Amino acid sequence: MAKFKMQPLVDTEVITARLGAGSGSANYVTDVEIGKPVKLVGDSQYNLCAAGDQIEGFITAVETYTADDFSIGSVMSEGRHRVMLDGLQATAGTGVIAVGDYVVAGTATAKGTSVAGYPKVCKATTQTGMYFAWRVVSLDGTTAVGQTAVVERVNG
Repeated sequence: MAKFKMQPLVDTEVITARLGAGSGSANYVTDVEIGKPVKLVGDSQYNLCAAGDQIEGFITAVETYTADDFSIGSVMSEGRHRVMLDGLQATAGTGVIAVGDYVVAGTATAKGTSVAGYPKVCKATTQTGMYFAWRVVSLDGTTAVGQTAVVERVNG
């Protein structure tokens, strides 16, 4: 194992955004969503990624109040984040991911459920149109499903 390993960054800038699929209490999010990958879905609004979605950021905080009937929170849209490897985009749960591979959201943890460990990512097997590119920069073990790694936003 390498003596030096890239790690998540502590001082990465975050943005404040509306969170959730829409307005109203049924769409409010809580702190159990922290760490999950998100994508832009509306004006100033991010929602949880589904499997195979390009990752636009990760939730880093959720406020206890709402604004305009939306949850408010922080999204890290650049920097590095620790993740769990989940195989290939076309066949989540199987395959390997290596350093340098681009990733998309893996098997999603349901809204209202805490992430067990780290959010899952899959190797992007379709890289056409990767406008929000995150790639593996450091492995914590092997390239196998269930191992952890650090991904870094490489465009922005």
